[in-house]
Amino acid sequence: MTSTPSTPSRRTPRHPLPHRAVTPGPASFGDHLRTWRQQRHLSQLELADEADISTRHVSFMETGRTNPSRDMVLRLCERLAIPLRERNTLLVAAGYAPMYRERALDDPALAAARQAVELVLKGHEPCPAIALDRCWNVVAANRAAQALLAAHVSPELLAPPVNVFRLSLHPDGLASRIANLAQWRHHLFERLRQQIHATADPALLALQAELLEYPAPEESPPLVMAGEMLGVVMPFCFESVHGMLSLISTTTIFGTPVDVTLQELAVESFFPADAFTAQVLREMAQQYAAD
Repeated sequence: MTSTPSTPSRRTPRHPLPHRAVTPGPASFGDHLRTWRQQRHLSQLELADEADISTRHVSFMETGRTNPSRDMVLRLCERLAIPLRERNTLLVAAGYAPMYRERALDDPALAAARQAVELVLKGHEPCPAIALDRCWNVVAANRAAQALLAAHVSPELLAPPVNVFRLSLHPDGLASRIANLAQWRHHLFERLRQQIHATADPALLALQAELLEYPAPEESPPLVMAGEMLGVVMPFCFESVHGMLSLISTTTIFGTPVDVTLQELAVESFFPADAFTAQVLREMAQQYAAD
């Protein structure tokens, strides 16, 4: 007959220990890789074909069974079109040092790039132009843009960092003056959606959530400029102190950036869409040149 040893009794604490929330650790390289692969709507097989590796290798990297080399991390980032900022994140997650530096635009190392931006802004006068960071905050603006904003936007919205999406859609910004607000709002949200899809940037997601809290205008028929070919340009039409101004814009980016700041920098240049707007911009330029 076998006796079962008795289990020592355990005293229950009079005051139970408080529950401690488990703080998740930093995401692994495999987690990042899986997220970006899914963000790009690729299967493991499709990514393997793009990177010229086996599906098994992709699977092992995502599950952590294989640690990628530095060159493999960079190859996958290239195939997945991952922005430089996030490439640094994947390198660190895989145990390597970041490769791409992020400098302020006034850093001496970026002097040539800063001069190029200033040249574009200055050369675009008397038309407005602004340099923007990845979150659509104004980094620099020429005199035409500064004059237009100062005349039509609440001073509170001009406190740094000045965000052009907020300026456009906030009730105290340009929203009440934009003639085609519903059309322009849809255009801005579509640009933001595309950027979020490309970068998965949490700061842009937060900006999107904020903008969705602003009052939405009633839908109206699209405003078409005289002579406009539908689908070619998006007009920005607002009622200024000088009358109705109609503008279209282009975006300029650096072609081969190896710095995070430069990759995320864009210059938005506005052009007059009619003769009246062109005349107003010329008169404004003459006025601030005389001041």
